[in-house]
Amino acid sequence: MNHLARDVLNLIATHPGLAALVIGATAFAESFAFISFFVPGFTILVAAGALVKAGVLDPVSAATAGIVGAVLGDAISFWIGQRFGNVLPRVWPFRKHPAALERGVRFFEKWGWPSVFIGRFSGPLRAFVPLAAGMCRMPLVPFYVANVLSAVIWAPALLFSGYVLGGALMSGLTLHQKVLVLGISALAVLALAYWLRRRLAAK
Repeated sequence: MNHLARDVLNLIATHPGLAALVIGATAFAESFAFISFFVPGFTILVAAGALVKAGVLDPVSAATAGIVGAVLGDAISFWIGQRFGNVLPRVWPFRKHPAALERGVRFFEKWGWPSVFIGRFSGPLRAFVPLAAGMCRMPLVPFYVANVLSAVIWAPALLFSGYVLGGALMSGLTLHQKVLVLGISALAVLALAYWLRRRLAAK
């Protein structure tokens, strides 16, 4: 966990009244193409789930804030893609990182509107598929259906994973058992991500 993630989590833990705002902003940043390069949103949201388990945060407000932030991040990225799609390859940060935008466009062209839903759960694509969808003139209704549905699953899932991990860390397990639980959880997530990537690449 880098310094930014630690600072954000300290802010949430010491100022719970700001938690919803911070979680919403984090989910927005993780979903917004121009910020996602620099914000460890995934780490922060999972760790926030552990704070829910500790009783520091309210689960409903945390999940709601994450959903709203994620929907807004995708929505603004989509609008920018619609409005400025022709010039995006020539502006920062895509001028320096052209492959990110190209991957998003290729993924959208291959999968169509479901790519907005699927892309939410793929770290390398999450922030760029909505931008590509806007550039490719995806109709509004399918975009917002996929955007909202994916956010409703994604944000609570990250918080819940942190809740489960937090429970393992704060339970009566020995240190060895806690490390084992975390290790198995990490391997399971990596295995699922690898399987999904292979399945998508094969189609």
